[in-house]
Amino acid sequence: MASLQDILYNVSIRAVNGNLQAEVKDLQIDSRKVQQHSCFIAIRGLQSDGHLFIEKAIQAGASFIVAEELPDNLPDGITYVEVSDSSVAAGVMAANFFGQPSRHMKLVGVTGTNGKTTVATLLYKLFTALGYDCGLISTVKNLVAGEVLEATHTTPDAIQLQALLRRMADKGCRYAFMEVSSHAIHQNRIAGIEFAGGIFTNITHDHLDYHKTFDEYIRVKKKFFDELPAAAFAISNLDDKRGSVMLQNTAAKKMYYSLRSMAEFKGKILENGLTGLLMNINEQEVHFRLIGEFNAYNLLAVYGAALSLGEEKQEVLQALSEQTGAEGRFDYQVSPVEKIIGIVDYAHTPDALMNVLKTIRQLRQGGEQLIAVVGCGGDRDKTKRPVMGQVACELSDRAIFTSDNPRSEDPEAILRDMESELNSAAKRKFLSITDRRQAIKTAFSMAGPGDIILVAGKGHEAYQEIKGVKHHFDDKEEIEQIIKELGK
Repeated sequence: MASLQDILYNVSIRAVNGNLQAEVKDLQIDSRKVQQHSCFIAIRGLQSDGHLFIEKAIQAGASFIVAEELPDNLPDGITYVEVSDSSVAAGVMAANFFGQPSRHMKLVGVTGTNGKTTVATLLYKLFTALGYDCGLISTVKNLVAGEVLEATHTTPDAIQLQALLRRMADKGCRYAFMEVSSHAIHQNRIAGIEFAGGIFTNITHDHLDYHKTFDEYIRVKKKFFDELPAAAFAISNLDDKRGSVMLQNTAAKKMYYSLRSMAEFKGKILENGLTGLLMNINEQEVHFRLIGEFNAYNLLAVYGAALSLGEEKQEVLQALSEQTGAEGRFDYQVSPVEKIIGIVDYAHTPDALMNVLKTIRQLRQGGEQLIAVVGCGGDRDKTKRPVMGQVACELSDRAIFTSDNPRSEDPEAILRDMESELNSAAKRKFLSITDRRQAIKTAFSMAGPGDIILVAGKGHEAYQEIKGVKHHFDDKEEIEQIIKELGK
């Protein structure tokens, strides 16, 4: 516990009514979690406005209210603090409440459309292999020095995030690696965190349901780098056309990685096959277990960050050469008899799908058929659906459109959106099968010896969300079962 005055350090305050010396038991942004002596922070969100729940929080026992706009009726015995931005205040207050945990480690944030999970996970695996206790905050899982914690969002809310960093600090983590989503940046969930470095992977069409325009999406991503301190490093993908724009206003030390131009961290692909990548990195030849050009970029980003954190080049490349990627990213299995390859990948944006399909095409030895099973999520950016359909048909021999997480939408309406802009050649290549299990089975029934099946969109997710209910469904399990049956 700490006094409200200490917790409010560095918060932009407009007005105070009450006792700042009283001790705060905990911080809450959800009125349902409030208890005696909680401090309730009213945040305006997409779904609801916390200001509407101030009275409920007081009834539940809150002794402190932090808000952008105070209610007309102020009951006695409650301390009220009016701030300019509650979402920023929540991050700063949580950092103070939990003792500034990000200062006790070197924390690296990874942002971009594609590759965040792989880069953050590889950094965690690399630094663990180098002998350090580390933390990981990712879409797939959160890790604290090897302990697995469930991940519910790409980035937890500001209070959960600081609590997680505190746990890492208490466990002696010297490094932590974190996916930083555009939502987290825009909603100020990372306010109050001190980053030792930031990495930009790439930016493509995504989350326009939230950000409305691509320019706004870019601006939000760039804000992360704009706010990095001078003591930090900022590493960007020079081959992305917005890679240099991302760093143009940062105070951090700027560095770039590239496969195509001169950069601090320069790579060249020598061989790319199912056994991995052979690359030349800064004049050193190394074989990696990861596959595809997109992973060559991820490896360069990780290499650059490791050197920026003071690690030695040879040790980094040696340890990195032994690592595998994140769960649900280009996970593949091969049927024992017919050698049909089933690949599960999280690709859920047009660019990510294009990357993984192009990679598979490059890996083909001869005339193997490439079959893509693809869906789009419900209640999300509808504009990418026809593009996803076009990419799937253009880069595969056969495409099967199916359900992803339809959420509250009609899955058949989502499939119609995917089909809506297909040309006549593409229309001859695809099938629509709403049931995802049946779609995967159909793909295998269509496949011959040596053919390759990509099941895209869900990756590590072990559920399907339909009408607000999550049902167990795991693409890897489905493929394993089909391959087991094929082996009989």
